[in-house]
Order: sequence, then structure tokens, then C-alpha cells
Amino acid sequence: MRSSTIWLKKYIKQINQIVLIALAVEEKESSEQTQKRDTGNPKAKELYKKAGTFFEDNKFEEAIDLYSQAIEEDPNYSSAYFNRALSYAILNKYEEATRDAENVLNIEPESYDAPYVMGIIAEYQQDYDGAKEWYQKALAKNPKYEQARSRLEQLKSKVKKHPELDAEASGETKETQVEEGQIKKVKWHKSKITFKDVVGMEKEKKIIHENIILAIKKPELLRAYGKKLGLGVIFYGPPGNGKTYLVNAIAGETQTNVIIARINEIVDMYAGNTEKNMHAIFEQARKAVPCVVFFDELDALGQKRGGEGGGGGEQSSYMRMAVNQFLQEMDGVEANPEGIFVIGATNQPWDIDPALKRSKRFGEAIYIPPPGYLTRKGAFRYNTKNMPLGNISFGRLARATMGFSQADIEEICDKAALIPAAEEDRTGKRRKITMHDFLSMIKQHGNTLDEWYAMVRKDIINKRETQIVDGKKQEIVKEGKLSPEEKSRYKKMVKDVKRNANPVYIFFKKFVRSFSLYVI
Repeated sequence: MRSSTIWLKKYIKQINQIVLIALAVEEKESSEQTQKRDTGNPKAKELYKKAGTFFEDNKFEEAIDLYSQAIEEDPNYSSAYFNRALSYAILNKYEEATRDAENVLNIEPESYDAPYVMGIIAEYQQDYDGAKEWYQKALAKNPKYEQARSRLEQLKSKVKKHPELDAEASGETKETQVEEGQIKKVKWHKSKITFKDVVGMEKEKKIIHENIILAIKKPELLRAYGKKLGLGVIFYGPPGNGKTYLVNAIAGETQTNVIIARINEIVDMYAGNTEKNMHAIFEQARKAVPCVVFFDELDALGQKRGGEGGGGGEQSSYMRMAVNQFLQEMDGVEANPEGIFVIGATNQPWDIDPALKRSKRFGEAIYIPPPGYLTRKGAFRYNTKNMPLGNISFGRLARATMGFSQADIEEICDKAALIPAAEEDRTGKRRKITMHDFLSMIKQHGNTLDEWYAMVRKDIINKRETQIVDGKKQEIVKEGKLSPEEKSRYKKMVKDVKRNANPVYIFFKKFVRSFSLYVI
């Protein structure tokens, strides 16, 4: 099935562009920086050279170990700190990468590429204000540093074109402000993304148009035919496949404002704060109508009261009150819609309280599937469109990532681009990104969805267990969490999980991946 999520987080984590600009220093500049960073310690220099060999072979842990040994030999060896920072960044260890970049700055206060790398790390983590500051520091140290100037301009252009990334341009609340566990201000934004930016998923878009777009834009049309209007829908499916992006596309289609309600900002350990925070979200939505309110990880907030999902004791009591407050807010919207539409997203819809899922609250459930072969192929094309590529077989990459999520593919492209960029920083020589770079990162990255399917299969699939009763073996069947009604309601996801948990299909996926990685 085709998926729209080749556009996943289109303007939020586009490190494939960033790294090419970020670390592609001109040869003259590279040689100057390398000369400044050289060491007079022969042993440190030899360790650094060996570490570079491991880096080129994509053995980043081994490279880090040797860079660390070189630093032990020469604590002021800034080249070793710099390249260790790049290795940490590839492995998603941003705290360590930041620390090493800071060490470079301590040793070389006038370094202009170290703050540039800090800007990359900040931008990758969606800290756009921090990224701007670091790029500006790089330019202050070297006004002719065109890479920093270009990245800064691209960042400003991106924010201007897509204000959902930054609220400054439209006077919106820039960040949700939380003080002592209570939300004081709620962030909201406008979206310029529309369904034209969403490729594939035609069936899902049709359902979304009928159940959401028309309900927001033309409620009178639905009422004329006696159609009952719902207040919200649930997007459900495996993680990393673009639920948040679809919400922004809906907001762009309907010209509504968007509130991304983050669970970690709403839920608080102290009694009463969670309910107050929930009320603050809906109060802001009423001030920003028309408005779409998006609750990610809805199962963590609207979990079942009592039973397995409700926990026990004091925590259960808090969550019951939180769910009750959620229901009250939804009832308030139902009585007086005021241009508010609520969308929830979850990877485990069976854990959501049934009262939330009834008609007129979250009455419709829409499955957001993982990407199929053609979509994965398109995802690699999209995420590499601004990269200097060698001879790349996108079909082979799509086969090698069978069963991967959109987020997996995006990160693989990010890290593949960083490999030659880091080599250029060390050697001053530029090369294109090769199939070897991509295949190496696929091997290292792995697949997050396989782990997720293995985790949720116990919630869906019945188990047969053998027990000894009165000295005799008895086989019993343990039911999964899903009721017959839920199995019917979420049948697309149930079918998907069962297929991906089937040992034969697991073997088939592994065979296709291995054949594509190591053969053709």
C-alpha cells in the first residue's frame, strides 16, 4: 500500500541537507583547520590515523575508542575531539557530541566550524533558536564562512515558508509554558502543508476528507443529509509513519489553527494539575478557533479506567480523574463545537478508555499503515534529492528496508550523508554518497517496527500455554487484550500485526533484507 509519509517531518529533521552544507568545508579551509589541529605527539597521531580507518569502515564505536585513546595521549588534540564529536552524532549520542564540540572551542576559541557543528546538532534536535545562535557565532568568527551563512538563510527561509516550525512570524504562542506542573500558555500554529504535499494513501485521504475536512469546512452540508457530526477521530497504527504530518496537512487544507497537545506537558504528578492542564488546552483552542487539537499518544492520557490499563492505587485514581476531565472537555465541545476538532493518535488503540471512543467523541478510527515497497523507494528518493549521489539503486534500498518505518528511512539517509561529509572534514577531499554508505547505515540502524510488532503481538494474539494441574498437563488459551468488537474495529492493524508476527513472514522479511544488503 502506498503511503504519504515519504514527506514525514518534511521540514523538521532534514539533516540530509544540513550535513552537506554543515560539514562540507572548502579544501583550503579544511587544510587550514587540519593544520591548526595537528599534534606533535606521534602516538596520538597514529591512533588518530587508525581511528580514521575505522570511521571510513563505518565502525564508529571502534573509532570513538581510538579517538579517546588519542585524546588521552594528547588532551589538547582538537582534531580527535572534533572527529569523535562527528562519530557520536552519527550514533545519535548528541550530549557526547556537544561536549566534544565544546572541547574544540575551549582549545580553539577562534574555531568557526565547531560552532557550526553545534548548530547542526541543535537544528537536528529541533532547537531552531539555538541553531541560529550557533550559526551566527560561526559567522562572527569567520564572516566569509559561506556554509554558515547559507545554512542560516535556509533555516530562516524554512521557518518563513512553514510557520508550523516557528510561531514568531505570525505572532503565535512560540512555546507551551509550564510552571510548577501547570500550563500557563499553550503553543499553537498555522500550517501551510496540504494534501498536495501528501503522496499516496488515497483511501486514507478519502476517509479523512469525508470525516474531518467536510465536518470542519462544510458542516451544514452533512447536516442537510442527516449526517451526525463527530468531534474527532483517532489515527492508529505503527509508530514513525507520519500521523503528526497528516494533522498538519488537515489543518492546511481547512485553514485552521493547530495545537499539538504533548502528553509530557499535560500529565503532572500532583493531583489536580493534569485536569487543569487539560482545561487550558481546550481553553486555548476556543480562543484560536477554527482549531484542530492533536493529542499524540492518546492511550497514555485516555487510558482505560480500571482493569489492566488503569493501574492501581493512587496512580489509578489520578488517571481516572484525568480521563474524566478529558470527557468533560469533549462533552463541552459536543454541546458547543465552536469550530474545534480533536484528533488523537495512538500505537495501541485498545488501551484507550471506551468512553472516549464512542460516537461524537472519537467516533472514527483511521489506520495509518507502514510504507510499502513503492513508498519506501520514493522515501529514499525524497530524502536524498539534495544529496550528491553516486550510482544508487533505490529499488535495492527499498528491498533492504522491507518492514521499516518512514522515520527509520529518514534517519538512514541522514546518517549516510554524514559519512562522506565527515571524511571531507578530515581529509579535505570530497566524494559522492555511495550505496556502501546507505547499506552500512541500514545494517547499523536496524528496524524499529520489528521490535514494536513483537511487543504488541501479545496484546492481540491469543496464546496457548501448558500448565500442570493435579499432576496432569492441561493446555489453556490466554486471550489477548482485544475484545471481539475491538478486533473488528481495528481489523486492519490486527491483520498487519498478525502477519508481521508470523514466523514465516519474519523469515521472509529477513531473507529479502539480507539478500538485498549482501547480494543485489
